Amino acid sequence: MKIEVKPDNDNTCGWYNVLPPRTPHAALEEDINADWLVIGGGYAGLAAARRLAENCPDEKIVLVDAGVCGENASGRNSGFAIDTPHTTTSDEGELRKAAAYMRLSRAAIAYHKEQIDAHGIECDWHQVGKYQTTVTDRGRDDMLVPFAQVMDELGEEYRWCDAAELARVLGTAHYKHAIYTPGNVLLNPAALTRGLADTLPGNVTVHENTPVASIDYRNGVQITTSTGGSVRAPRMILAANGFSDQFGFMQNKFVHFETHASLSRPLTDEEMEIYGVTEPWGVTPINAAGGITQRFTPDRRLLIRNQMAINSRRSVGKARQDEVARIHKQKFDWYFPNLPDVTMEYTWAGFICLSRNGAPAWGQIASNVWLAACQNAVGVTKGTISGLLAADLACGRDNELIPDMESLGAPVDLPPRWMTEIGARVRLGWEVFKSRHEA
Repeated sequence: MKIEVKPDNDNTCGWYNVLPPRTPHAALEEDINADWLVIGGGYAGLAAARRLAENCPDEKIVLVDAGVCGENASGRNSGFAIDTPHTTTSDEGELRKAAAYMRLSRAAIAYHKEQIDAHGIECDWHQVGKYQTTVTDRGRDDMLVPFAQVMDELGEEYRWCDAAELARVLGTAHYKHAIYTPGNVLLNPAALTRGLADTLPGNVTVHENTPVASIDYRNGVQITTSTGGSVRAPRMILAANGFSDQFGFMQNKFVHFETHASLSRPLTDEEMEIYGVTEPWGVTPINAAGGITQRFTPDRRLLIRNQMAINSRRSVGKARQDEVARIHKQKFDWYFPNLPDVTMEYTWAGFICLSRNGAPAWGQIASNVWLAACQNAVGVTKGTISGLLAADLACGRDNELIPDMESLGAPVDLPPRWMTEIGARVRLGWEVFKSRHEA
């Protein structure tokens, strides 16, 4: 089976470009055998490889990634390790799923903290919580009040924030209401991803810049790569997220989107005096489709994430990136009018996949293949725990969190592609229109 659609790394990721130079692991250019093959060097694949190595210390694990760890989707997100659901309802079934999601997310956060401490991974890890914000009373009533009710039902800690507090801690007068939850962690996602890749156990071999050209499932699994190599292994964990549908599984299950972020240059000392904020913070909107995700980083940068569009090709050209950069600068000036000379130093695209019912693509999908994909845009936590638990499942190891993962269900079928894309565009357009006052 040929792999038709591959990741297109354009080297624009701001999180990666602010880091010190790093030499990637060598591309695969020879034929090798392994006990386990892991495809994908993002949060899911890296967690799966590490847990396989721990479960099977005498076995050889090979991980291949089409690009460079930290420059792929896992390094292109907004850098939130989120422990609470963005939104949910007070329906009993939804509450059970929310409780399971929080247990899984908090296990992923604890896993990352353990690796960071054990290996000295520098990724600007700060557990400072997050603000779920709105700029209108309607947004508060429609989204924040129900969210607070769910948090009450679950017995979770949160607090309301008014406009005065938000202006003080965020340095912008744009927001009117927010709910603050304390468990969220902010980080540089590219630094965490490449740090995890560079500290895997000795029985894991990583090959970066190694796109899979074809795959054969006869007599185990064998891949050939675009770099002239091949891997044969009896068992595989597929952790290529939105590209997992290229490997013969989860056909017609994912809707693919592009999202965009911009990272400013560092603020000068004079600008910091004007800005008046010194501590990092993170904001998520009540409507992710049309709202703006924002951050203030420890190195004095401001991030804006906005602009979402359906994109089955999973590729974005320079003209689109230039357009987004202009839009992000306009929004920056709207939010921070006292910082007119601050420019966006980096603008980049990332690709996410969503399932129709919000369920992950996870579990055993063939006699010798396990899947950890479709994190529905919450990759730092959902991706990590899905990879870790897929490895435990594959090795027959008991883990009390596996039932939680199973309780989230599986992706349902989508309509034909043309119908899905039309429906997704209409739905996305409606969400953007609904949240036009929030952006």
